[in-house]
Amino acid sequence: MFLKRLRMTLDMIKFEHSVFALPFALTGALLAFRQTGNFAGRGWLILAWIVVAMVGARSAAMAFNRLVDAEIDAKNPRTRTRHIPAGQLSRGFGWAFTIASSLIFFLAAWQLNPLCLKLAPLAQGVVFFYSYTKRFTSFAHLVLGLALGIAPAAAWIAVTGELDPRILWLTAAVMFWTAGFDVIYSCQDYEYDTNAGLFSIPSAFGIAKALHIAKLLHVLMIVSLLLLASQLHLGPLSLAGIGAVAALLLYEHGIVKPNDLSRVNAAFFTMNGWVSVLFFVFWAADILL
Repeated sequence: MFLKRLRMTLDMIKFEHSVFALPFALTGALLAFRQTGNFAGRGWLILAWIVVAMVGARSAAMAFNRLVDAEIDAKNPRTRTRHIPAGQLSRGFGWAFTIASSLIFFLAAWQLNPLCLKLAPLAQGVVFFYSYTKRFTSFAHLVLGLALGIAPAAAWIAVTGELDPRILWLTAAVMFWTAGFDVIYSCQDYEYDTNAGLFSIPSAFGIAKALHIAKLLHVLMIVSLLLLASQLHLGPLSLAGIGAVAALLLYEHGIVKPNDLSRVNAAFFTMNGWVSVLFFVFWAADILL
């Protein structure tokens, strides 16, 4: 029974979507190792604890979001079949999973270094805070972006024990990227959000303008990546990776139209999964070679 509920919980939090932010966190770690030249010894162990911290924080944040939004989800035709509003999982189990995931996150932060542990409550506060933002601001998408964007900066801190302001360009890139694809995704809920008084860029500006804003956010992502590559003196493979990301984003915007949102899921899940993976492959190759 427990394993069945655990499987449903992993489905509820879309565990497989950890691929979105994890490659950027690992890139931040590799950039930090490149900067310090200190991978020998605990390098692999640090990377392992970074992965544990990422999975723990994201799992806690997603479960918390499903709990906080359960009543909203129950009224939305697109989300009413989610596990908690549909009665497949209890709130008690959801809270237990959230607490357990949070403890795993704090354990990983403790294993990394003292600064990571000190900053862990702040990081968790940011990712939890996002769940409330659609109730009062159309900039909720940027808060979600920040929640994912702190991952590479946190990975840098995990490796070096301090923050280098240059890595914040990668935080900005992830923030703009996430906000852009979340704007596209939220176009599906335009009518419901408008009628329910919930805040989003589509409900504030309409679907057509929202898609233009998403394009602008993705342009800002590319600019941030170029500035990061320049600041850290990376090579041609990193630029090729940026080019690959730009091409995927162009395709993503090409398959979503204001009057045809039928391919939003393909744009959201498939394209953005490839964005993060290809980015990591190119940048890891540049760093390691």
